[in-house]
Amino acid sequence: GNPIDHNATPLPLSSSILSQLSKIHLFLEKYHYMLNWNCTVPICLTLAFFLPPTSQSFTSSSFSKAPFFQNFPPTTRITMTSSTGDGDTMPQKDGSLLVSNVHLIGADSDLQLILASQSPRRKEIFDMIGLKDRFTQSPSPLDESELQQRLSIQSITPEVYTQKLAEEKAKALAVTMTEESQNFLIVGSDTIVDLDGKILEKPGTTEEAKSMLGQLSDNWHKVHTGVSIYHVGGKANEATQVSSFTDTARVYFAKLSPSDIDAYVATGEPMDKAGSYGIQGIGGQLVQEMQGDFFTVMGLPMHRFSRELSRVVSAVLDK
Repeated sequence: GNPIDHNATPLPLSSSILSQLSKIHLFLEKYHYMLNWNCTVPICLTLAFFLPPTSQSFTSSSFSKAPFFQNFPPTTRITMTSSTGDGDTMPQKDGSLLVSNVHLIGADSDLQLILASQSPRRKEIFDMIGLKDRFTQSPSPLDESELQQRLSIQSITPEVYTQKLAEEKAKALAVTMTEESQNFLIVGSDTIVDLDGKILEKPGTTEEAKSMLGQLSDNWHKVHTGVSIYHVGGKANEATQVSSFTDTARVYFAKLSPSDIDAYVATGEPMDKAGSYGIQGIGGQLVQEMQGDFFTVMGLPMHRFSRELSRVVSAVLDK
């Protein structure tokens, strides 16, 4: 009946207690969908009793390394909601994946798909998702550097920053195609690394790459990928945005030695990557833990994009 003293020293945890808590964690992980609020609250309160004071940040690397958490199996996947850019969220919707509608896209259909990017990584994801030979690549005519400078002086979050870039990339190409007679879907995307609110984009020099990697070493960071889809066609033949979202993943880097950083930068791989690393390449070995969609870090959130593109294809062809 007494109030909880959050300033009190946490109770020491014996190996037997930690073992029991690990069993509770595994139970909740396996059967969470069967539990209701009345039974989960007491369990969560029991777990919370053993946590350190709440003054520590849940996203700090020191918290994630606490002995209590090191006894739990690492989280490899979490459910994310995506920002619309207006402060709202876009929950995942029921509906077909792209695999059900991919036959409606391509040279032999009424709907053409264009990736407004020269990124080999995004092309690879497009191919992997079943779009091989069903899309074309065309670089956006957007002056990206100029837009980045304008956005950098605005009071916006990194999530909104990357989403705005994705939207403008798609829009800049879409408005050049309004004289075409076919239906087009234009996809723009942008990926950034967010270290405690500081945006890390592609390094300009090898020294800058080494500096970024040093900051990411032994630390958590976020990777945001913004995606925008524009439709050109229909009676008005106007460029209309039909989807826009940002997906986020969290990444934890191992502690890197100076020789690790120097050797990785010497490979040349970091120089065209946001945050100076590529998770799908040599840089994958720098990553000790991840939460979220692997493909978000690679450059395009495959699952969310599959759902969004499938929904858009259905909506456009139903008009």
